[in-house]
Amino acid sequence: MAVLLVTAALGFVVGAIVTGRPDVTSVACDARSVASRRLPSVVTIQVRGASGTGSGSGEVIRPDGHILTNNHVIAAAANGGTITVVFSDGASQQASLVGRDVATDLAVLKTAPHDGADVLPWGESSKLDAGQPVVALGAPLGLSSSVTTGVVSALGRSVTVPADEGRTALLVSAIQTDAAINPGNSGGALVDCDGKLVGVPTAGATVPNPDGGSTSGSIGIGFAIPSDFARTISDELIEHGSVTHSSFGIQVVPTSAVTGAESSPAGLFVIGVVPRGPAAAAGLAEQDIITELDGTRITNTEQLQALTLTRRPGDTVKVTYLRGGTEHDGEITLGRQPSGS
Repeated sequence: MAVLLVTAALGFVVGAIVTGRPDVTSVACDARSVASRRLPSVVTIQVRGASGTGSGSGEVIRPDGHILTNNHVIAAAANGGTITVVFSDGASQQASLVGRDVATDLAVLKTAPHDGADVLPWGESSKLDAGQPVVALGAPLGLSSSVTTGVVSALGRSVTVPADEGRTALLVSAIQTDAAINPGNSGGALVDCDGKLVGVPTAGATVPNPDGGSTSGSIGIGFAIPSDFARTISDELIEHGSVTHSSFGIQVVPTSAVTGAESSPAGLFVIGVVPRGPAAAAGLAEQDIITELDGTRITNTEQLQALTLTRRPGDTVKVTYLRGGTEHDGEITLGRQPSGS
């Protein structure tokens, strides 16, 4: 079984992605052209904090100096420490932390505008197809301005990765790529053949060894946060300094994990409902089994978590659930997660 490993603040991730809908039979992007145009938009990030030091990657997303990266790249310095941004021309600046979101593993930094840094244009990850060539730009293992190529090998992956504060982050509808993703690529740029940002490389897979260790380096399976989602989160971080996520007001586990429910249909077994919360207002109760959300079969908690990250408080979600073997339908109006959740 493959084990996911966050490409932590050691270096950068290199990879490739393509936006738009070019001919998917193309063998590869013109990586030389993409690199010459887009490397000035990609930075190396060095952090120093009480818990240690590290490095990662990022990209300039606004002309006023805003830079997008992963939360785990800068987490060591988030509560006291220094964050240094090194541009492709070798110039460096101290950066301030605009905001970070542990749940989605994204963060935004800010430096003064730098003449040698270009803004990386946004692409549309929703237009990606499996098999499209892509290019990854970043600083794997601290090696700035590195370039790797590959293809989009799959779309719509749900990938849970470790996060700080004893939590986990969920990469929602992650892009899978065979472009090399190594420690330090985190927070870098996955771009299409037009050099537009379609993903933020965040995690790579490793294969356990018989001795209990795991392989090091890329094994050809890496994951990036889709640009459409990253843009929404970064805009909110820039505007408010934090991100507000929605809540169902409910605690669930898969029915397969509940003793005595093995014969029940696959779904989520309700083990707790917040009094007067969104689920309670919709009529759900403990021991109900949720089988569908918005018409989609639901069998794992990551599906529920993904909805809390992609929907806004006040949005409605249709729910189908079983109670005593009888099917019921309802509608949940999502609430707001408490601050710090």
